[in-house]
Parts: sequence; structure tokens; C-alpha cells
Amino acid sequence: MKKVIQTDSAPKAIGPYSQAIRVGNFLFASGQIAINPAIGELVDGIEAQTKQVMENVKNILAAEGMDLSDIVKTTIFLTDMNNFATVNEIYGGYFNQNPPARSCVEVSKLPKGALIEIEVVAYK
Repeated sequence: MKKVIQTDSAPKAIGPYSQAIRVGNFLFASGQIAINPAIGELVDGIEAQTKQVMENVKNILAAEGMDLSDIVKTTIFLTDMNNFATVNEIYGGYFNQNPPARSCVEVSKLPKGALIEIEVVAYK
């Protein structure tokens, strides 16, 4: 059975998609950009954007009783691979043990001019 996940603790979808979908023990979260859900605006700078994206991911997971330790795969999209070291350091702080599998790719553009987007798959 497919369950649509929606929480006010993460940005509303800006297109025809759901924040996340739960199918059995798997949760598939749509890519998150650094929109602060309290104000509906994109935060500035790669450091702040990376942190906001991770907080948005945490909040989507929490809506289903999950946390970062339940993530099995992430995909990171960057508009500038020169930001990789900064993103890697901040991202790594969220996964102290047993980090998930991960891909990281550079893309030409992201929605709303974001510098980073992260999508996750979690299992519980």
C-alpha cells in the first residue's frame, strides 16, 4: 500500500509531487532544497543550505517515526562540485556512524536557484 507523506515541518511541494511516499517499510523522499518551511524562502549560502536541507529531510522522516539512522541511500545534487568538501563536512556531521550509501552529482541548475538538493530512501 502506498501512503503519501505530508508535513508542515518541511517545505510544501513546489510541483506535482509528494514530499515523500511510504511503501511498506520503505520511505522515498523527494529531493529537498533549502527552503525554510517557517518562512517559505530559500536560505543563503552553501553551508546554510546544506543544513536546511538536512533539517527538512529529518522532519520528513520524523513524520513517519523515522530518523536519519533509517536512511539507506542518499543522492546529492550540487550546482558546483567546488562545494563538495563543504557539503561533505556538514553532511558527515549528520551521520556519525554507519552512513548510508550515497551518490553526488553536479547539475547545471536546481529549482529556485538552490545550490544543493538531497533525496533519500529510508527503511524501517
